[in-house]
Amino acid sequence: MTALSAQASDINSAAVDLQPVLAAVDAVLGAQPRPVELHEPRFGARERELVLDCIDTNWVSSAGQYVTRFEQMVAKVAGARHAVAIVNGTAALHAALLLEGVKPNDEVLLPAITFVATANAVSHAGAVPHFVDSTWDTLGIDPVALDKHLEAIAVQRDGGWVNRQTGRRLRAVVPVHIFGHPVDMAALGAVAAKYGLVVVEDATESLGSTWNGQGCGTFGHSSVLSFNGNKIVTTGGGGMILTDDDDHARHARHFTSTAKKSHAWAFEHDEVAYNYRLPNINAALGCAQMERLERMVAAKRELAERYLQAFSAFPWAKIYREPKGAQSNYWLNTLVLDRDYAAERDRLLAALHGHGIRARPLWTPMHMLPMYRDCPRAPLAVAEDMSARCINLPSSPFLAEAGRTNANQR
Repeated sequence: MTALSAQASDINSAAVDLQPVLAAVDAVLGAQPRPVELHEPRFGARERELVLDCIDTNWVSSAGQYVTRFEQMVAKVAGARHAVAIVNGTAALHAALLLEGVKPNDEVLLPAITFVATANAVSHAGAVPHFVDSTWDTLGIDPVALDKHLEAIAVQRDGGWVNRQTGRRLRAVVPVHIFGHPVDMAALGAVAAKYGLVVVEDATESLGSTWNGQGCGTFGHSSVLSFNGNKIVTTGGGGMILTDDDDHARHARHFTSTAKKSHAWAFEHDEVAYNYRLPNINAALGCAQMERLERMVAAKRELAERYLQAFSAFPWAKIYREPKGAQSNYWLNTLVLDRDYAAERDRLLAALHGHGIRARPLWTPMHMLPMYRDCPRAPLAVAEDMSARCINLPSSPFLAEAGRTNANQR
């Protein structure tokens, strides 16, 4: 007996039989070689061609044709007027917050359920993360709970809104489209307008997702994308600021390019700025990936449907389905355990890993991390419930083909 099969056989000795979960995942993934990672890229001849062109022509840094081409391709797909390529998603959000006027000691509202980079970007800007609750409807910020929380803690002072408990200015809200599932941006926008909050979308996981036909990343005054190695489109490392505001886009490009004034030879800079522009060689990789974004989104939606079918009759767990009105890219497929089975989460994760399935829990809620425990926060019952009951399953686009082959063989 192999080590993996021995671990799998041990599952049945516990009170809850986890073998049906493994069987359901196997039915989706087919004969895909183990281990199966959570989300990984695939590169081909086109990626190699464009990257080698950068090397052959010596255009590998932040100047070059592929940076501009990549920005244009992303803006077109997202439905934004402008896209500014940035070195990574965290830097993009940091710059976006500064450009939107976030100042030291301001409070920025964001979900407790998010990747730590969202909170870190707020901290890098000198501001204070203020964590709010999520809703099972979208997995993102709950606009109703946010409104209720702000009614309790926000007061008008000096032309703005202040947290009465801390005395700090409430400056911005950062909705995160969790796992590619869009937040209810109409409801959230209404709350933001009520309290004078600027909206900066963290759309890092949602390229290709839409809400009522509108692309994620186009609802706020500005938004950010990520092209990390685990995203649906990757540049190795990379990010993007999106906006429809012409002046804002010009400033964003200037601000993230060390604020250097255009001149044939002089080095003149007119503000303290950042060297955050994406290199051409990374953008070349992104251009090749963007050429097949539509196919990758279709493949990921097909994979999601296979997961949904595999768990449709499962007695104590289900796959999270995209919100009503949304078309999600299903960046990560999420298995939600019934509340009575939350205690099985870690045992199930161990079983999946023992079976060669690199599943993951949700991120640790931000308010539970040591550096953010003392930050202001709303009641976070739903966020904590999500953290206890959700598991992300392998979601790479190429896995749809493996599942398709398995289905045909049956």
